[in-house]
Amino acid sequence: MFSYRHAFHAGNHADVLKHLVLVRLLRHLATKDKPFWVIDTHAGAGLYDLHGDWAGRRAEFVDGIGRLWRCTDVPPAVADYLAEVRAVNADGQLRHYPGSPFIALRALRERDRLRLFELHGNECRVLAGNVAEAGREALRRTIVRREDGFDALKSLLPPPPRRALVLIDPSYEDKRDYLRVPATVRDALTRFATGCYAIWYPQVQRPEAAELVRRLERIPGTRWLHATLTVRLPAPDGLGLHGSGMFVINPPWTLRPALETSLPWLAGVLAQDDSAGFTLRSAGG
Repeated sequence: MFSYRHAFHAGNHADVLKHLVLVRLLRHLATKDKPFWVIDTHAGAGLYDLHGDWAGRRAEFVDGIGRLWRCTDVPPAVADYLAEVRAVNADGQLRHYPGSPFIALRALRERDRLRLFELHGNECRVLAGNVAEAGREALRRTIVRREDGFDALKSLLPPPPRRALVLIDPSYEDKRDYLRVPATVRDALTRFATGCYAIWYPQVQRPEAAELVRRLERIPGTRWLHATLTVRLPAPDGLGLHGSGMFVINPPWTLRPALETSLPWLAGVLAQDDSAGFTLRSAGG
């Protein structure tokens, strides 16, 4: 078992990109009355104390959500994302950060459902406790399982309502994840071709990261959108995260215009040096 804990990185620049995209996807799904499912293959703990022992140790949130927290004149998609973070900080102080499960929970309606997978034992216990504390309705709509999300996804597709968002965001601490992600997506598309698949990946000094994107782009017959946000030059030692990307298969038409206005703004606010920037590409359709 690997020792990765997302709490060390909660609220950093990569979370900002991932969760801004997630909010846009969820809001689009909710524009129709028909129910939907959200499936998170690597759910983490769900909710994080930014001043706790883990998140506070590295304080990566300071250069992520911390830079955005007091901003008011922001693009609409950024405003929607900030609203989700403010929802778990009712006193106006930045103390807690919602992971993908809690952002999804707030988007669920009466007939929508959430399926969460987390293989790390302690993380899964914390996740289950956080969902329980969210209340009876959260428990009724959510199932938490300590399982490998890559394998567990197969049994859920296609979901009963035939509408779903699948978030695939492993830590990539295990370099085999770079191969498992595209393999999982290929398999999922054979089971549920019309689903929306959102894949997060880190920008790191490893050839596997670039090859992951190429493998996703080469999946035949797909319509996709690929967004990246880079905040600094790679470190001389090759360690650390200098940016991240979101690769979305079957994106809603509303996603690209939202990112066209948000990414330039985010690149400016989150820049740690002059090399900060973004990319936005799409194909298919």
